[in-house]
Amino acid sequence: MPSGTVKFFNYDRGYGFISNDDGGADAFVHVTAVEAAGLPGLNKDERISYDLETGANGKISAINLQPAG
Repeated sequence: MPSGTVKFFNYDRGYGFISNDDGGADAFVHVTAVEAAGLPGLNKDERISYDLETGANGKISAINLQPAG
């Protein structure tokens, strides 16, 4: 399970990005993944573990979000 740091998240816009600790591409995160994880939102510089999923549109996004220790 990759982990990273929240670069940006705007609940009103419904999306944000997580910077991967391994230096890979940033992960897109949609508000539905945040809500599915039971999180109230994501804050800049918050540490998160996540899985990656390729959607029907071919874009990769973060799912199964968990606070990282």
